[in-house]
Amino acid sequence: MVLAAALVVLAACVSSNPKRPIDSKEAANANVRLGVAYLQQGNLAQAKEKLEKAEKQDPRSYETQYALALLNEQINQVPEAERHYQAALKLVPNNADVSNAYGAFLCRNSKVDPALKLFDGTMRDPLYSTPWVPATNAAICLRSDKRNADAVPYLERAIALRPDYYPAVIELADLQLSIGKPDQARGAVDRFLAIGRKSPDVLLLGVRAAMAQGDRPVADNYARLLRRDFPDSAQARALPQLLQGPAGAQRP
Repeated sequence: MVLAAALVVLAACVSSNPKRPIDSKEAANANVRLGVAYLQQGNLAQAKEKLEKAEKQDPRSYETQYALALLNEQINQVPEAERHYQAALKLVPNNADVSNAYGAFLCRNSKVDPALKLFDGTMRDPLYSTPWVPATNAAICLRSDKRNADAVPYLERAIALRPDYYPAVIELADLQLSIGKPDQARGAVDRFLAIGRKSPDVLLLGVRAAMAQGDRPVADNYARLLRRDFPDSAQARALPQLLQGPAGAQRP
């Protein structure tokens, strides 16, 4: 999901002006657009060819460096990906999208504290339009490092900023379940449902939380909503096993 979002953002960043004479920067810009398109299609060989050509034409294009970082991460060239992320961020130190993507990359590679520094900086950027995303990413990163208590304030902040941002709701409810607080997990689920939003993952967490509390009637109510609103979902198919007993307290 992070990669797809980064590609969409990057594609929006790359622009062209056909009225201007073609020069190396314009040629690089065109090759970045092609490279990003190929990357979105999963054509990694063509993406690599176009993006490397763009880098030769304009090595100081942060869009090129950013795209090369995404490509190298996709092909599991971790040191190269990090080099390109650093190059992109050096060119645009205050770019929140690059910082957020680089932070997610660092977290995936077990560099939690440097990742948190980037996420925190992005959240403080008054011009960044979706600060709940890096807040949620920071929490996911902390959970991967088994720092659940530190993750909670990030998720609460994300939900305060955007109450209907279901990835944060899912993370918070699941976290509370994992530390034996099903009542707080249910609270996160119920607050989300109260604003009129629907999500099969959130409803399934409601079932798990209620089962962990031994409250079968409430679990059945969440299950009814899940079957009604998302009858063909994987979450609905998971209900028979989940409703059998206290195993609902465990993370699938």
